[in-house]
Amino acid sequence: MPSKDDFIKQEGTVFPGKTYVEHLLRPVFNDQRDYLFKHMFNIHRAHVVMLAEQSILEKREAAEILRGVENIGKIDPQTLTYDPQFEDLFFMIEYKMSEEIGPDLAGSMHMARSRNDMGIAMYRLVLREHILTLTESALLLATALLEKIDEHAETVMTAYTHTQPAQPTTLGHYLTAVLDILLRDIKRLQSAYETVNCSPMGAAALSTTSFPIDRIRVSELLGFSKLIENSYDAVAGADYLIETATAVLTLMTNSGRWIQDFLQLVTREHNIIKVADPYVQISSIMPQKRNPVSIEHSRALASSSAGEALAAIHMIHNTPFGDIVDTEDDLQPHLYRSYEKANRVMHLMHAVIRTMEVNKVTALRRAKKSCITITELADFLAKEKSVPFRAAHKIASTLAKKCSSEKLELYDLPLQTVQQILMTHHQNMTLTQKEWEDIICPIQFVKRRSIQGGPNSDEVRRMAGERHTVINDLVKCLENRKTNQTLAENKLQCAICSLIEGN
Repeated sequence: MPSKDDFIKQEGTVFPGKTYVEHLLRPVFNDQRDYLFKHMFNIHRAHVVMLAEQSILEKREAAEILRGVENIGKIDPQTLTYDPQFEDLFFMIEYKMSEEIGPDLAGSMHMARSRNDMGIAMYRLVLREHILTLTESALLLATALLEKIDEHAETVMTAYTHTQPAQPTTLGHYLTAVLDILLRDIKRLQSAYETVNCSPMGAAALSTTSFPIDRIRVSELLGFSKLIENSYDAVAGADYLIETATAVLTLMTNSGRWIQDFLQLVTREHNIIKVADPYVQISSIMPQKRNPVSIEHSRALASSSAGEALAAIHMIHNTPFGDIVDTEDDLQPHLYRSYEKANRVMHLMHAVIRTMEVNKVTALRRAKKSCITITELADFLAKEKSVPFRAAHKIASTLAKKCSSEKLELYDLPLQTVQQILMTHHQNMTLTQKEWEDIICPIQFVKRRSIQGGPNSDEVRRMAGERHTVINDLVKCLENRKTNQTLAENKLQCAICSLIEGN
């Protein structure tokens, strides 16, 4: 280890020290270059257009600045590398603008704004794109689920509670539950988008500016839906980050649970779902293996995405209510990575679900086991034989215990044995063969549960029809938001062209 004097000599005696450069400024610069470059230039464009329209800048000056912005904006950001003479990408671009159009005009570009409002605007523009991308991918998965719900509205299978066989349901009924959660998650993403898609521009450092700017015009040119009106809130508020993080965190936590179910259903022991060949991997040493790696990676990515989102939330926790680096360059990449990984999960599971095969015979056979139709006996006795429900439940429990102790299934019990047990509880009570067969039949169990929200196939298809409408509405909302961004980009380009061509 070098002496203190040697260490200081290596580090330097002025800002930034070597360690600060290598472990902070350079990584931050790379993140800014990779994520913020495009959005930084759009903010430059919109701000300069507004300054000209408000006569804060002469139109001739604005036109010259915009020509410079367009020229510098053509740089491939991947060619940019950290340079210690610039603190970050912001100052590097300002220097390049100075070289292009002169320092006075390059400096004028920054009138009536600060790195504070500009930085937050860039973050919001990046997050806005991530939310829309993830929403689109989640809707793709929702459409695949809807397709399978209709296909498997009558595919009877075992439902579990506490990881134990509970009652028969259908795959369509189960997938409707998954779809409903996904649709709520998409609505949470939409809500996060509304919070994110607000402009802080014009807040400057925190108290606005004495220049007669038009904040709404900049917001409009950048495609924001509205202003963050209070200028202190614009630079201090971090709830847009928390809401963005919790939206993806909830989506990934919810998704991880049913993805875990899928991993169970594809095991040889369950053999309910078969993953298509393009999404399984053969073992390098055990050629009989069909490893469901696409689902495994989805589960891992969902956990990783949730972790990145939690990291962002924890970085905000207990920070001062004001402009602070904790909510800025160190935090933002966690959210970007969280959304990128979540997007991969949505696409992987869409491919798996869209192409999977379902072993209906095995699913039905398993639904006949473990006495999981026994609750129908209690219901039937109470409903059709006027047996008090608790007494009916006791009879059902007696039968279930007999099956368990003798390692039998309900269908192994002859009607005569069932009658003997019934008679010990209620004399003269009998069941016909048809009644007993219907009681132990999982298909009949499902058919009888036609109450709203139940697994009866007609009810599942009714729910699917309603969800189809919900998905269409969500898609329209997404398309409207994308259209609004495109319109804003066109409006900004028209304003730029008008200034440049007119001057």
